[in-house]
Amino acid sequence: MNWKSLIKGFGSYLKLERSLSANTVEAYIHDMEKLEQFIQLRNYNLSPLQIELTHLQEFIRYIAELGLTPTSQSRILSGIKAFYKYLLMENLLNDNPSMLLESPRITRKLPDVLSVEEIDKLIGAIDRSTPEGERNKAMLETLYSSGLRVSELVGLKISNLFLDTGFLRITGKGDKERLVPVGSVAQKHILHYKEEVRCHITPKKGSEDILFLSKRGTGITRVMVFTIIKRLAEHAQLKKKISPHSFRHSFATHLIEGGADLRAVQEMLGHVSITTTEIYTHLDREFLRSEIIRFHPRNKEKQQ
Repeated sequence: MNWKSLIKGFGSYLKLERSLSANTVEAYIHDMEKLEQFIQLRNYNLSPLQIELTHLQEFIRYIAELGLTPTSQSRILSGIKAFYKYLLMENLLNDNPSMLLESPRITRKLPDVLSVEEIDKLIGAIDRSTPEGERNKAMLETLYSSGLRVSELVGLKISNLFLDTGFLRITGKGDKERLVPVGSVAQKHILHYKEEVRCHITPKKGSEDILFLSKRGTGITRVMVFTIIKRLAEHAQLKKKISPHSFRHSFATHLIEGGADLRAVQEMLGHVSITTTEIYTHLDREFLRSEIIRFHPRNKEKQQ
């Protein structure tokens, strides 16, 4: 039996026999679809009935490296275990491969994930009555909209803006370039900053093509972005440890938990590979853009 039919049967079981809410059922189904996507990524060509413990362990390591919090990992793990209990109950399996599955130990401290409400509160703390405030609004909307590294944000060039098609050309680690979708809210604030604020700043030599500038006309630094976010967090009275990477981490988490395709999130983050050195097939640009439009909270809620 294939993934689609087994996941559909699992959903019906959760709804009819366990009487779970529609949202809970949808979350469980999304979790199993993520596992299916992972198996396809690895080219394992396995049905759910052929999955072994090692495959499940590899999947949990994968989503941990992709940036999901331990809480989110545990929820997905819970969905996997419920799925395989269902298969056992239906006599489709004799052994449960998820029986000994445990969440991986987190060896490095990941930045705190911000909720959508906390993102709104942080960005809402910006004083937009100043030119610097308009710049900061555009920067943080861009960070959250596209999941950029702080180095990618400060290095963003005007010549690499393709706002008419909704993309940014990003130069990431190892000078590798990728096209990243940017949401309509971030597009609006980038354009406003560029045409209403930046045009009044005379760039220093070498900074003519840099999008985000300081008052002195030089490119804004990574340290400046850290400082801006730290001060906003204090002003918004957010107690979490927040850095520019918190926006990237939250971007990935919100998309994945919303149901976005794992491969699309990986590509948008600029991860060539998560747990191995294998190179994955690049995805169609319009597919990446559609994933942002469908699953990013800023687009779903149409916030301004």
